[in-house]
Amino acid sequence: MTTDEKGAKKAVIRQKMLEHQSEAKIVRKIVLIISILMLLFIVVIGGGGYLYIQSALKPLDSKSKSQKTVDIPIGSTVTGIAETLAQNGIIKNAKVFKYYVKLKNEGGFMAGEYQLSPSMDVPEIVSRLKTGKVLAKASLKITIPEGKQIREIAAIMAKATNQKEDDVLNKLNDKEFIKTLMIKYPDVLTDEILNGSIKYPLEGYLYPATYPFYKPNPSVEEMVTVMLDKTRTVLADYSEVSKDKKLSVHQLLTMASLIEEEATVKADRKKIASVFYNRIKKGMPLQTDPTVLYAQGKHKEKVLYKDLEVSSPYNTYQHTGLPPGPIANAGKISIEAALNPEETDYYYFLATAEGEVIFTKTLEEHNQEKAKHISNKK
Repeated sequence: MTTDEKGAKKAVIRQKMLEHQSEAKIVRKIVLIISILMLLFIVVIGGGGYLYIQSALKPLDSKSKSQKTVDIPIGSTVTGIAETLAQNGIIKNAKVFKYYVKLKNEGGFMAGEYQLSPSMDVPEIVSRLKTGKVLAKASLKITIPEGKQIREIAAIMAKATNQKEDDVLNKLNDKEFIKTLMIKYPDVLTDEILNGSIKYPLEGYLYPATYPFYKPNPSVEEMVTVMLDKTRTVLADYSEVSKDKKLSVHQLLTMASLIEEEATVKADRKKIASVFYNRIKKGMPLQTDPTVLYAQGKHKEKVLYKDLEVSSPYNTYQHTGLPPGPIANAGKISIEAALNPEETDYYYFLATAEGEVIFTKTLEEHNQEKAKHISNKK
């Protein structure tokens, strides 16, 4: 290669390098411009979001002199409280209120009727709800004990509010009413309660507790709403465990109700739960007497052999697996037992007259204990 050819080749290489450098500069400029634009976008959006949140925390109407009575039912969630405040025109934004409460780790809100104003900011409202500065004391309190069935609950509600028992029960079973509740509580009331085999859709869903009300005769809707709020609050604590166990709310409350009805004061509920789960795994019928009585709509001290012949999807002597739905309401202890049964190889249990519960592994052992402790057999 001649000297001229070498020089020409170097010139070509130099030209290409200059072109690459020029392209690189253009690319760097483009990247810089895009980066600046993205940064400006983030600043604008972030600043706008910050200003929006700050605005939402301020009073809805700082000049307002009006006072509104706002009822915060027992068992209300933060989401429920936020929605109630927004619906009553007390705060600007329910989501911002909820995030503020969580960010500040606020809690311990007290139920009751509050006098609140749109002129209050969110921190002041939160303070009021925590200190329980309510308008008045409860006009009445309704206590729903554990293990009660929907008919018994209807009777308690009716007596406390001077209503007819049948009217309350009819409302509790009204399909249109049930559907409105399902919309309001989609995480609690699912299509499972509409199963054609279910006797009472809300059976097992009205949590056992004492409920204060701030007017003399609350409606069925108001009472049920407070109770379902409490149910939702209680179940929220177990949502992750329920998912891990692959138990729907309906299945959980159904199993818990069986444990509740079978347990005595001295009973180990987790062991009772283990018997039920062991039987389900083995394909054995649960054979629990309370389901037979529930199918008959009766309360009896003893279940006779003829009672076991009742034709009903609730009859766990005739059908395997869980019954169609809960047979009573269950308290926390039974719910926790349903979620965390003890690991045993028991398939039978027997309650003695003294309230003791004897667990056995085989039918032969069960019959031996039965002969010892039960004089009048079925």
